Amino acid sequence: MSVRQVAEYLHLNEKKVYALVSEGGIPATKVTGKWMFPRELVDRWILDSCHGGLLTDRLIVAGSDDPLLYRLVTEFARDTGVHALISYTPTGTCLGLDLLQANRVDACGIRWGPNDESGTRHPALLRQYSRHHDWVLIRAFRREQGLMVSPPVLRYSIDPKMLFHTQFRWALRQKGSGAQRFLTEVLSRYGMTSGSLNSSVSALSEREAAAAISMDLADVASGSRAAATEYGLGFISLEWESFDFALPRAIWFRRLFQNLLARLKSSHCRELAEELGGYEFMDCGTLMWGDE
Repeated sequence: MSVRQVAEYLHLNEKKVYALVSEGGIPATKVTGKWMFPRELVDRWILDSCHGGLLTDRLIVAGSDDPLLYRLVTEFARDTGVHALISYTPTGTCLGLDLLQANRVDACGIRWGPNDESGTRHPALLRQYSRHHDWVLIRAFRREQGLMVSPPVLRYSIDPKMLFHTQFRWALRQKGSGAQRFLTEVLSRYGMTSGSLNSSVSALSEREAAAAISMDLADVASGSRAAATEYGLGFISLEWESFDFALPRAIWFRRLFQNLLARLKSSHCRELAEELGGYEFMDCGTLMWGDE
């Protein structure tokens, strides 16, 4: 269907159709410079917009990387088998929210600053997206954040300022990740920027940064205690942060997401968290924002 045809089909004006296209809200493709809308996909999009949605047999989580969440989701996928698609793709916080805005994923894990500021920072971040009125924030856990350090380097110094010296190689995260935001704020306390660090590696996830240190490609990176534990690294604790899920209100009530929350509250999850270290579960599963 053309823009005019899909506008008539949906009883919208053409300007609104173009707005939906720019937001990634409706399936469309460009053919010889003109937007076209496959009828079957538009019908599917309409069904998914209904209460309950069409794709209730999937749960795709994007956003911030976390070792505990990764283990829980992969176990969930194993237990579910072919009956549903359960997937976790660590993209970093902001790309995850972009995907949520485009309706490409069902939930996004976010962390955007210290725990005591998450009540204002996380909603403020979500308000930058036009679909935020449909979203809620659900608390997953709190986790310990700091610097992952090569064990030999940690024996040299536990002072973060010393590790900013150019003799130490840093694995830096991509723009828009919670880890990059965290490091930027830590450096600002010392009047520094990431440009002053000796950066040897660009890592697209927390675990990729930890692996770079383990492989002796870097000496230091920002990350969680859990990621440092996984890779046998040293750790310098700097703060606690909140890890929340941003997701559409309708998906919050779906069976698969409620199953994930139940797993987060389970004794098995507590055992895994104890092994990894650096987790607290106060308010787990609680609605933190979006009830207005």
